[in-house]
Amino acid sequence: MKRYLAPALAYLVPTFMLGYLWHLVLFTSYYERLAMYRRDVVIPLGLASMLVQSLFFAWIWERLAATEIALWGRTWRYAFFGAALSWSFTTLAVAAKNVMSSVGDYLVIESAFTATQWLLVAAATAALGAARALRPARA
Repeated sequence: MKRYLAPALAYLVPTFMLGYLWHLVLFTSYYERLAMYRRDVVIPLGLASMLVQSLFFAWIWERLAATEIALWGRTWRYAFFGAALSWSFTTLAVAAKNVMSSVGDYLVIESAFTATQWLLVAAATAALGAARALRPARA
């Protein structure tokens, strides 16, 4: 179970920080124009969602570690898989079912968010994976 902690944190920390800055600071007016989010965002629910996601993505990272020896290849596979999966449930599904002023504008901003998120998450996870690989084995 301990082996999942670092990859889970490598997902959770950058995702929460970027999500908060992106949605509630940097692009607040953009999202307000989309008229799709509540004014009183429930941050603990968003954090809980990210925590659940972090556990699944940590499991996926560990599965890739078992099949892909090279850190570079594993990182790119993880980034592509994670971005595609995340995009499917955070962008496409939301655009399909939520009321908003412009589906196209939403797809643009959330696609950019997902790409940025997975560049950060994959880099953080790879850095932690590289650090773990460099640690001496316990006797």
